[in-house]
Amino acid sequence: MKVLVVNCGSSSLKYQLLDMETEVVLAKGYAEKVGIEGTFTNHQANGDSKTIYKQLNNHKEAIQFMIELLTDKENGVISDINEIDAVGHRVVHGGESFNKSVIIDADVKEAIKKFIPLAPLHNPANLTGVLECEKILSNVPMVAVFDTAFHQTMEKVAYLYALPYEYYEKYGVRRYGFHGTSHKYIASKVGETLNKSINDLKIISCHLGNGASVCAINKGKVQDTSMGFTPLEGLMMGTRCGDIDPAIIKYLHDKEGLTIEQIDTILNQKSGLLGVSGISSDMRDIEKAIEEGNERAKVSIDMFEYEVVKYIGAYVAAMNGVDVIAFTAGVGENDIGVREKICEYLQFLGITIDKEANSCRGKLREISTSNSKIKVMVVPTNEELTIARDTKEVVDNK
Repeated sequence: MKVLVVNCGSSSLKYQLLDMETEVVLAKGYAEKVGIEGTFTNHQANGDSKTIYKQLNNHKEAIQFMIELLTDKENGVISDINEIDAVGHRVVHGGESFNKSVIIDADVKEAIKKFIPLAPLHNPANLTGVLECEKILSNVPMVAVFDTAFHQTMEKVAYLYALPYEYYEKYGVRRYGFHGTSHKYIASKVGETLNKSINDLKIISCHLGNGASVCAINKGKVQDTSMGFTPLEGLMMGTRCGDIDPAIIKYLHDKEGLTIEQIDTILNQKSGLLGVSGISSDMRDIEKAIEEGNERAKVSIDMFEYEVVKYIGAYVAAMNGVDVIAFTAGVGENDIGVREKICEYLQFLGITIDKEANSCRGKLREISTSNSKIKVMVVPTNEELTIARDTKEVVDNK
């Protein structure tokens, strides 16, 4: 079975075509600046990588171009679209309606639309990807894989907010959690690497990138996660503030005369590492500034590391222990210093780090010493493979 994985962002399209008999990636690529002047597409297939500068005015054109690239006589990997057996779509928000991946039908599309207010930057683009793929691949089954689904095992004690209960009943105001496909993959890969069932493990998965979240996975089920009603809650991130006192919103409104929309923009796009450092949302830029003696840059990374430690500590307590702490995503996989500093904080748990093993980027590796009481691992994430696996399973069982 060949599965096409589609991930539509507000101005981007990421894709992979996988042969699910071997789980080999046949081709992959991404288009950036869709609908914006200067669109470019990077396409990788047959051991070659090409960047193509072609204006794509909308997602319809981007998806059509993706199909052209996949079926191109010289650079493609399939002869025609009939070789695509299923399409798996990343969908950010499924609310409480979906605790697993599902075949997309009219009801599912309506549900994706219903949750647009909870994910206004993501669900509209995700839905557009579905609709455009349906037009081109009209006889191919489409599967929705929700970021929120993996977290639906949380119990009320973890997902409810201490607000009037009627807001949960009327509007679904609760913690949903995100990065679910990544955390699901990490748990599975940890179990596979250690040759243990995830049902026998307590895992804390640290997805640390421009968006960041920590997830407590207790015997295969999510017990708690740092992101909440939206991806704004939890850790400070590249441009998102993470946890703050909600009274700050009214205070800024009163002092600065800001509207709710302006404050929302500040919290989502001008805060986090960017807001504190005043330099960038990119950890590499901030670390360069630290080398040049920038104190605010140092404070921003210190804050980030400290917040990760607080969440890990809370989840160790919530699960009454932990067997494995796993680092993943752009920062988690590649930033040697951040991982080391976080683990230094956690020495009270009996964690010891092998500095030589930790000196790696983007590699699957155990970085704790043999006598460490808790295993610490670097696990490169593969959300596309999770989506493809879910898609194959749903289609096989339909």
